Amino acid sequence: MASLRVQNLHIPAAGSAISARRRQNYCRACINFPSDLNPKGAGTFQNLLPMIKLDELAQNQQYTVITEIAKTKPLGSPKESRLLVAKLQSIAEAVADRVEMHNIIGQQRNNWNHLFLHSINSFALSASLMTGISASLPSHLLALKLSSMLLLSAASGMMLVVNKIQPSQLAEEQRNATRLWKQLSREIDNMLSKKSNLTKQDVNLAMDKVLALDKAYPLSLLPGMLEKFPEHVEPTCWWPKKQNKHSPTSVNQEKSEGNGWSQELEVEMMGLKNVLKMKDESYYVELGKLVLGINKGLALSGPAIAGLAALATGFVDSPIGGSWAPVASIVGGALVAVLNTVEHGAQLGMIIEIFRNCPGLYRKIQEEIECNLSEPEVELRENGEVFATRVALQLGRSVSELKDFVVFASPSCKVEDMKEFASKLF
Repeated sequence: MASLRVQNLHIPAAGSAISARRRQNYCRACINFPSDLNPKGAGTFQNLLPMIKLDELAQNQQYTVITEIAKTKPLGSPKESRLLVAKLQSIAEAVADRVEMHNIIGQQRNNWNHLFLHSINSFALSASLMTGISASLPSHLLALKLSSMLLLSAASGMMLVVNKIQPSQLAEEQRNATRLWKQLSREIDNMLSKKSNLTKQDVNLAMDKVLALDKAYPLSLLPGMLEKFPEHVEPTCWWPKKQNKHSPTSVNQEKSEGNGWSQELEVEMMGLKNVLKMKDESYYVELGKLVLGINKGLALSGPAIAGLAALATGFVDSPIGGSWAPVASIVGGALVAVLNTVEHGAQLGMIIEIFRNCPGLYRKIQEEIECNLSEPEVELRENGEVFATRVALQLGRSVSELKDFVVFASPSCKVEDMKEFASKLF
């Protein structure tokens, strides 16, 4: 049987400035025959040494093999892979620790809300009761007056502190943070289960998400606590502001033709983004501003009324106080209990935090849509079908319902034309 052996193959480097006339490479192919064949025929074939110019071969074949090799991403060394896995495991341990810390602190601050609520109400109502009893017990008037003043003063001071920190809002922050940390933990565990696809970009993105969550939901109370009465209500941002581009290694779904994307899906996503921005997000921001204004009024009036009631108690049974001092003290104490119950019993701080988290989710979806649509190479995007399914579930909709947003894809679309919200969950 004949065998083909390539003696020499020299491929010039791409973009070489050496003239083809001065440097020509040839591929010499010779055929070796077994000894039992006809020597005349063998000699005839051995004299055939075809000369192939590689310049012409390059033009015809376009360096197919070299191009395919250039497109192939080189695999990292085992040492580098182990290093990436070790870094991601360290991040996973820190995330697991954050979950426990936020869970414990959330329970503690929820207890604060209940304890302060009942304590302040007890102080205010007891002070009102003592002031009312003092009129029928003249012999104990001084003791009852001082006790009532002390309770109302303590209630005023405690309300100042509680209204500043808003325990119900602190508890909601920690509950939401616990949920998001658990979600990040699941993402990291999923990456660790597929170590072969792990890249440095994945590790950096996980680190950025950890830092963004730490900034959005701080553990410390003072200092570092989020402002409870900001001038402007802004959606919560718990993700890295500079989203890394999707890479083929970060998407584990099989690539279909168009990577699951079509012109129709892009129009649906554009319309959905407009509805989320113009209707859902703005609606919850306006509600947050309204509740924030009510909460701010209650936070200022409660301690002030408690202080005035304590001051009025001091004038009970005095020529200056007359008949108005006992009335002001009793009514003031009762009003303090009512205001405190409305503010902290109804947990207005928690409602404000919800009205910040909902538009935060909508803004995150908007940025994900923009990130995908701004990528011209569909193969570098997240799989379109998977992305549409995930977004639809986050909004409480089915994938088929996303077609309803096609009409809102135009930039000239107005909010008056949007009859329903994009989200059905909130």
